[in-house]
Amino acid sequence: MSGKARVAGVGMVPFATPSKAQPYDVMATGAVTAALSDAGVDYDAIQQAYVGYVYGDSTCGQNALYNVGLTGIPVVNVNNNCSTGSSALWLARQAVESGAADVVLALGFEQMQRGALGSHWDDRPSPFGRFDETLNRVQGPAPENTPLAPRYFGGAGEAYREKYGLGDDVFARIAVKARAHAANNPYSVFRDPISLDDVLNSPQIYGPLTRLQCCPPTCGAAAAVLVSPAYAAKQGLRANVQISAQAMTTDRPSSFETDLMRLVGFDMAREAADQVYEAAGVAPEDIRVVELHDCFTTNELLTYEALRLTPEGTAEKFILDGDNTYGGRVVTNPSGGLLSKGHPLGATGLAQCAELVWQLRGEAGPRQVEGVNVALQHNLGLGGAAVVSLYEKVA
Repeated sequence: MSGKARVAGVGMVPFATPSKAQPYDVMATGAVTAALSDAGVDYDAIQQAYVGYVYGDSTCGQNALYNVGLTGIPVVNVNNNCSTGSSALWLARQAVESGAADVVLALGFEQMQRGALGSHWDDRPSPFGRFDETLNRVQGPAPENTPLAPRYFGGAGEAYREKYGLGDDVFARIAVKARAHAANNPYSVFRDPISLDDVLNSPQIYGPLTRLQCCPPTCGAAAAVLVSPAYAAKQGLRANVQISAQAMTTDRPSSFETDLMRLVGFDMAREAADQVYEAAGVAPEDIRVVELHDCFTTNELLTYEALRLTPEGTAEKFILDGDNTYGGRVVTNPSGGLLSKGHPLGATGLAQCAELVWQLRGEAGPRQVEGVNVALQHNLGLGGAAVVSLYEKVA
């Protein structure tokens, strides 16, 4: 066993809309080159690579790395829906901690198409069959042409609102906060500030969700180089951020009962977070910065409570008191999150990783959260997988 994996380097390219993005292999090359430079290692030092993407043919991972080097290393392609990037990181961490390798690359990228997410394989059973059955049983049939993802997360937000009683403006405030954070992030697609009225008056999508409360499909790539502590010491690398704990969970029967909040991953996130807190010896109250999966404003609100950042039923007060931003208890998504960066599925988890590493190093510039020693990451993929990671600054 090699001890806790250290993050020696991170890198990403600015995210872009599909009409302005470069091909996936070009974006991947940029992210990997940046991560290698940040780590201070050559590609020849990489012993294994885990490469995540959702939309693409088999072995795109190999093609994405061939422009960086042809070294014969094993390249494993990873697809775990929206948690793909963190799943690649989870595998890379295990390879280092097990002693199987000393230097491992995790890469995530996505070349998205415009419009709502959809299935490309309608001639076989859908992985969302059980989810769709539950959604339709609880929610009833949807209006024609309603995108499926907003039905899930808008329905979950509606269920929370009915249970605890809060207005639409509470969800909308999350979108305003996201843009305010993104203004200082050069990697984010949408950096212009928006007002509460802008959010509430944007086109209605489903339930409490308006267009500005839904993450846009964007393209991008991000990467991380993980090393063992022994390798970092031997090579004199700056590797003062470690992954102190990490957990991946999937659905249990509760996901498919009658609670739409649980259908969209509340219990998966809660279980993963609890495992991480226990393994790291860290309490939710210790967290000062978190990058969480805000695919929709409703999911950010639910995740506050799933991660125990605030007790169940108190998210409205948490938001209105400003406890989710600078000057409050925990800065959520200092990067601007998916709502502002966009959500290139395979890249998202590793972009979250990059932001938190920069925060722990004190390299986040105007986004910097003061006094950060630990940082929490939450990445969710329906179908389902939740990955929660805790990073810690070490000597």
